Amino acid sequence: MPRSKYSVASHRKRRKLIKLAKGYRGAKGNLLRTVKESLDRALVFAYRDRRKKKHDFRRLWIVRINAAVREYGLSYSTFINGLKKNNIDINRKLLADLAVNDPNAFKVIVDSIKA
Repeated sequence: MPRSKYSVASHRKRRKLIKLAKGYRGAKGNLLRTVKESLDRALVFAYRDRRKKKHDFRRLWIVRINAAVREYGLSYSTFINGLKKNNIDINRKLLADLAVNDPNAFKVIVDSIKA
């Protein structure tokens, strides 16, 4: 029975890892051990930041709403409180989009809260 060799599979595995590290500078993109280390680190950051992206966008929406509401003499917290008291269910993403792209519609919402 002939002995089995793993060289083809090993080369394929190494090639796959080095292909994932394309664009990395120096040894981080060429040498197998450092490629593995840098890929592990990069994948950890990618996993973490996919979740953090949601937090970052929410913060951005809040900042935009706050800036838009200040023009009408309100603070963000009083605006959100007014929305809840008047049973207006609009999420922050939509409010921020209205504040940036459709100021007239946003003004209507602010006026309904002030009244």
